[in-house]
Amino acid sequence: MHVQLNTNNHVHGSADLADRIRAEVEDSLGRFGEQITRVEVHVSDVNGSTKAGIDIKCTIEARLAGLQPIAVTDQSTNVDDAVTGALKKLERSLDSTTGRLGHVKGRTSFGGDQEI
Repeated sequence: MHVQLNTNNHVHGSADLADRIRAEVEDSLGRFGEQITRVEVHVSDVNGSTKAGIDIKCTIEARLAGLQPIAVTDQSTNVDDAVTGALKKLERSLDSTTGRLGHVKGRTSFGGDQEI
């Protein structure tokens, strides 16, 4: 899984920040294995230099092999919380998407196969 970090001019994208985010992404999404080919993390400061309220926005886009990308967004007062919140949303979305892939149509809903 390739993890790419993008920041805007108001968020300092240091090597330490990139390593922390990469580790958190791999820890959180590692169970999806080879299904995820790339993850893009976009972190931005919505208010710029104004330091008031919830102003850090994190958008994470996961690219699944053979499927459309899945993107989620979360906002918080700091980068770590925004990334964690977005990852939780992405995990739920990936669980739902990959769960539907394993669903086989034509099964009976309440117990067993019906004989005709």
